[in-house]
Amino acid sequence: MMRTNIPEKLSNIVKEIDDRGSASLTKLIVLKKWFERTKRLSAFAIWIATRAVSRQGKISGAAAKLFREVRGMLAGLDKLRPQLDQQMAQTMHDRLRDFQNEYRNQRWGAVRIIHNWNLMLLEHRLDIYLCHLDSPTYGYKLAADYCQHYDARYGNGLIGPSRTKIQELVRFLFTIEALEDVPR
Repeated sequence: MMRTNIPEKLSNIVKEIDDRGSASLTKLIVLKKWFERTKRLSAFAIWIATRAVSRQGKISGAAAKLFREVRGMLAGLDKLRPQLDQQMAQTMHDRLRDFQNEYRNQRWGAVRIIHNWNLMLLEHRLDIYLCHLDSPTYGYKLAADYCQHYDARYGNGLIGPSRTKIQELVRFLFTIEALEDVPR
């Protein structure tokens, strides 16, 4: 397996953030090509979920319990070919969805009320793992959700704090590409 140039393209986004203060979120679209290779999206979805549970912040009660359960479910998975029990993953996905399943009608339609962003992102990551592993677009969207930040000067996009997450993403891509070269 030949290594791709996608990590270098992501490193160029970091350089653009350093030089200009921001970069367009759509620059992450280069990841769609990387996700076309079988199994990469499942590895990415689980990697992102693992990152989310490690950054849960200060929480307690039912939300903390959900984080602990997801952390336990993700522990020890193969980095290249993570295999979750489908029924367990579906049950956890449903519990995460039900935990924040409150909607309010607004002028433009019903809006889901999210009290814990990381739990909602975990729900979406499990959704990708369960239903959308053949769609590189979902991988791009997941990467964008992971890397973007809001700043009133730039809006939503890739700004200062995004650079660390993009660098983590580059290391992940290099790791997966290296593991793909190792005979199993």
